[in-house]
Amino acid sequence: MGDMPGRTQDIRISIDRGGTFCDALVQIADRPDTIFKLLSDDPQNYPDAPTEAIRRALEIAEGRPIPLGEELDGTRIKSCRIGTTVATNALLERKGERFALITTKGMKDVCEIGDQSRPELFNLNIRKPDVLFSKVVELNERVTIEDYDLNPFPKDRSIPDGDPELVHTASGEIVRVLQKLNIQETRNVLYELKENGYNSIAVCFMHSYIFPDHEQQVLSLAREEGFQFVTASSDVSPHVKILRRATSVCSEAYLYPIIRRYVDNFQSGFKILPQNVEFMCSDGGLRQAQKFSGNEALLSGPAGGVVGIARSCHDGSEDSAPIIGFDMGGTSTDISRYDGKFEHLMETRIAGRTIATPMLSIQTVAAGGGSILFARNGLFVVGPESAGAHPGPACYRKGGPLTITDANLFLGRLVPSSFPSIFGPNANEPLDGDIVAKKFQELTLEINSQSEQRLTPEEVALGFLKVANESMSRPIRNATEARGFVPDKHNLVSFGGAGGQHATAIANNLGIKRVLIHKYSSILSAYGISLAELQSETSAPYAAVFTKSILPDIQQKITTLTAKLKDSLLSQGVAESSMRFETAFSMRYKGSDTNISIRQPDNGEYAETFIATHFREFAFSLNRDVIVDAIKVRAIGSSGTGTRSSSPVTGLEEARKLGTRPSASVTQRVYIEGSWATTPVYNLEVLPKPSIIEGPALMIDKTQTIFVEPRFCAYLTSDHVIIDKVEDEILAEAVATDTISPVQLSVFGHRFMSIAEQMGNTLQRISISTSIKERLDFSCAIFSPDGSLVANAPHIPIHLGSMQFAIQHQHKLWAGKLKVGDVLLTNHPECGGTHLPDLTVVTPVFFQDQLVFYVASRGHHTDIGGKGITSMVPDSKELWEEGVNIRSMKVVSGGIFMEADIRAAFDAAANFPGCSATRRIDDNLSDLKAQISANQRGILLLNKLCSEFTLPVVHKYMGAIQSNAQVAIENYLRETATKHTKSLTAVDYYDDGTPIRLAITINANSGTALFDFTGTGPQTFGNMNCPISITHSAVIYALRCLINLEIPLNQGCLNPITIIVPKGSILNPTSSVAICGSTIASQRITDTIFRAFGVCAASQGCANSFGWGMGGKDPVTGEVTKGWNYGEAIGGGSGAGPGWHGAHAVNVHATNTKNTDPEIIEKRTAVLVRRYAIRRGSGGRGKWNGGDGTIREIEARQKLKFSILSERRVFAPYGMEGGEEGAKGVNLVWKRNGEGVLEKISLGGKAVVVLEEGERIQINTPGGGGWGKPDDEEREVV
Repeated sequence: MGDMPGRTQDIRISIDRGGTFCDALVQIADRPDTIFKLLSDDPQNYPDAPTEAIRRALEIAEGRPIPLGEELDGTRIKSCRIGTTVATNALLERKGERFALITTKGMKDVCEIGDQSRPELFNLNIRKPDVLFSKVVELNERVTIEDYDLNPFPKDRSIPDGDPELVHTASGEIVRVLQKLNIQETRNVLYELKENGYNSIAVCFMHSYIFPDHEQQVLSLAREEGFQFVTASSDVSPHVKILRRATSVCSEAYLYPIIRRYVDNFQSGFKILPQNVEFMCSDGGLRQAQKFSGNEALLSGPAGGVVGIARSCHDGSEDSAPIIGFDMGGTSTDISRYDGKFEHLMETRIAGRTIATPMLSIQTVAAGGGSILFARNGLFVVGPESAGAHPGPACYRKGGPLTITDANLFLGRLVPSSFPSIFGPNANEPLDGDIVAKKFQELTLEINSQSEQRLTPEEVALGFLKVANESMSRPIRNATEARGFVPDKHNLVSFGGAGGQHATAIANNLGIKRVLIHKYSSILSAYGISLAELQSETSAPYAAVFTKSILPDIQQKITTLTAKLKDSLLSQGVAESSMRFETAFSMRYKGSDTNISIRQPDNGEYAETFIATHFREFAFSLNRDVIVDAIKVRAIGSSGTGTRSSSPVTGLEEARKLGTRPSASVTQRVYIEGSWATTPVYNLEVLPKPSIIEGPALMIDKTQTIFVEPRFCAYLTSDHVIIDKVEDEILAEAVATDTISPVQLSVFGHRFMSIAEQMGNTLQRISISTSIKERLDFSCAIFSPDGSLVANAPHIPIHLGSMQFAIQHQHKLWAGKLKVGDVLLTNHPECGGTHLPDLTVVTPVFFQDQLVFYVASRGHHTDIGGKGITSMVPDSKELWEEGVNIRSMKVVSGGIFMEADIRAAFDAAANFPGCSATRRIDDNLSDLKAQISANQRGILLLNKLCSEFTLPVVHKYMGAIQSNAQVAIENYLRETATKHTKSLTAVDYYDDGTPIRLAITINANSGTALFDFTGTGPQTFGNMNCPISITHSAVIYALRCLINLEIPLNQGCLNPITIIVPKGSILNPTSSVAICGSTIASQRITDTIFRAFGVCAASQGCANSFGWGMGGKDPVTGEVTKGWNYGEAIGGGSGAGPGWHGAHAVNVHATNTKNTDPEIIEKRTAVLVRRYAIRRGSGGRGKWNGGDGTIREIEARQKLKFSILSERRVFAPYGMEGGEEGAKGVNLVWKRNGEGVLEKISLGGKAVVVLEEGERIQINTPGGGGWGKPDDEEREVV
């Protein structure tokens, strides 16, 4: 807080320091606003951009020069507000604070393991984010939840007398303290860390979100020891899931010291501070400088943009259309949404890490003005690579590549004269249009040679813009429709340097009728920061079924939280009279992990509001109790804000009545819809207001160019440019059917994939099971009328290419019999299934009474009955033992859901000896309904596509996309044939000794290949048998990895491939044998293919299917008892390759499911997760080391049945080129002997075991093989 020695405080300065430019809005009383931009980094001219912006602002205000480096006098500055990228840059560039993490014994590797999924599905060089801490230490403390959610016989919630280990927490939950914190051990650890130079620690213990006592004890001891920075996960993110708390507390510990130093250095530049120095936070609120912390700085600038669109382009009335924010910059585009209330997320993924702290919902897309243009295999590809600021687009005169910016310049959609001469090596030249024209001519020759087209350079450039617009429309569709919102019911708000050139085209793609562009759109984040308010949020865990009887208790907690927030805002100079408070409950259905934040409804009916919100977002409701998991209170207060814009609606009404239609004094040639057109250019700064401008037109000011497309009309008001669609175009007329346009081919590729992705979004959104909703074990795809694959969203690799076998079987079986409203279910291996838990729902798509497509969704159901405790049965020998198996049945007939038939089919699994029916039929039914809804989403979108373009056009491009993929594979095979003139061969073995033999023969002339598995061993009396569809999935997955290009995943990938698999072999079994391990067995097929090509060492070769539970039908008495089950796949080491180390503890090849957090496991099931760690040293040594496996150790808290189905316990993952093999997996149990002593027993690879309370099971997964001969002196070190 600065001194105010009698001078008027009449200046407000709002600054957004972005990645390239620092934007400033200077508001001085009784003067027009001043806006300007400067480079965010210009060390030759100034050390800090925001400080320099303030110096320039004071020069303007005071009318005198202020020397660079002079301490600034902030006396006249009433408000200085800043959005900064300091935290984001520190995280991206790994320049945060050195700190140590202290955690619970057995959990030190939680952050490094992450969720065990790999970020890029087809990249063999798996790169997971590095951990942020420099050291991790485990302490022997432990608590757990006393009861568990799935308990069919819930425990009494009262605490019995005389049990000191039980604690009734503030949330209402009862925890058991298994091991108290050892104070002396803690002191010793802290002393050693201090001696080793650590000055900052982060603490994250199991279940600290409801029992923070141990963490707070450590913090107190650390402060006594003299640590400067101490951070507890229960303070940073008091929510369930140790992984997200650990990641969040680590990022806070890593960033907070950096933020503090930055704030201190910034303020040291003043001899007198402004009255208020405030920083923009990720949640859309402001914090006073001394309250600003690490995580809340991560989306500082983008959050200002969201506030900007909300305050400038939304009327605030109940019937006002919601808005979509479209912030297109140089390297990326940010998408947001506002409907009168800000949308906050509790988890946001930044730099590959999930940070659990309240942030505004902003989705970043890797597409911007600097996105590079490529021609690949006859397709137009835009990004994600960017030219950045250096060298920048080709027109910047620094040798850069062609980009979106160059395409706009080449087509006349930028006005070169409006750009200053700041380009070239000496930063004194104008934009270079000549080099752009030359490069487009060269690129056109390349494209025409690839596609046998006769395109002009202008058509090529326009084609790239169309593809870019479609690529940016795709995530907007996904982001809105995934939450149950329809894009065309919104207005599009465009801002950012490049947004105005694309806004009307993107609105057109999305069916949006209105685009809003604020007068400060080029600095809208800074403008939003000027209008933001001080905010603070706090929360408290709670654990109770919601009834009105708990409201008095909740109100007491709200009162306590509110008082805490009031003190926080008062300390930041907020008047109590300006404060307002918002209350929300984090609620979920019992048995579900999906929480929804429910703000206090006007009528106080939280439960009704939750059910309605859940139905809108997930399209179903459940007859279950609603649980309150947390109480949240947000405080908002004003310290004085800038002037809010006038209403765009009011301005539009005035413009329509009174607007003039000015003539342009300047014109420019613009390439529009196939020809050059003389187009008027209007200077926004001199146009009368209101004005009406009909498209096509260009509108410019000092910081932006707006292109108004034909069939749009722009209205200029005092504060906005409002662009309305005035005429709908008929797309079908513009798309020829006699030739294939590479532009339309690229657009259709995006549209088909977008439909498959939206099907996946719907399935995840509506499903209820952990397997589908949380672990993401599902896939969705589109198929041609004959059942061949058109587009498969890259979900689970084992489903790639295999689903079409199921669809083709159903197509032949039901030919001519299906009608609108029919839906089929299948999972049988001879009918295109993978293994029985993967239930495939198939729906025919009719358009104008003609069968035009199929859509299908395949999801893994954890319980389908059978003899196992989960659907992965280690000891199955025949198919009937593995649960419900269905060749084909209607689950919907003429729009009627056939629930009785489905229940009967599932119940039939219990008719076999020793088998149970599913324990959770309601979950099975809910997930099947979700799969049906996902298919219905696909049907609606495909019908919309056919209506837009006509069916002949859609089918033409459907076939062309398949052909395009085929050409890409053929080209790859021809190239590979030059390196491998002889057949490629490989052999590997399952743990029972059954061989997989493969010979690959490539025909260089035709670009085809023969994959011959002759010599592979016979089907076995076990469950590693693989349906034929699995081998096709493995081949298409391997080829996609090998080609290492973004190509469509469809039938075309397999057209050049002939696959020979002998009937009756383990890779093509008969209908009676067990197959539940086939998805695990497929890992061996993939390894064998990669071994033949010689591209990488073997990965773990397994998915380690691990599960436990209780209940079901007793195999001896036949008695059925209530029960539950839980299952997961555990990652291991990936194989090394030439130039890369393998990754640790990751799912490989055929699967990419996420793990379940240890706290969720303990909250839902009756176990303790004693250890979740990386199996250090299990990766094979080499010049490049194989990745290490995983250790998962579980202790039973009551009598439970456990099962493990695994491979690579006999034959180790091989190394390549002299690299050593990875360690084999090991499965162990500790069971009590007759004397009550725990004894270690090896289980082998496939086992079922019953454990009593206190007994343990440990799964040690295999490591990956090494690559290259290890050299202890020269070899690379992980």
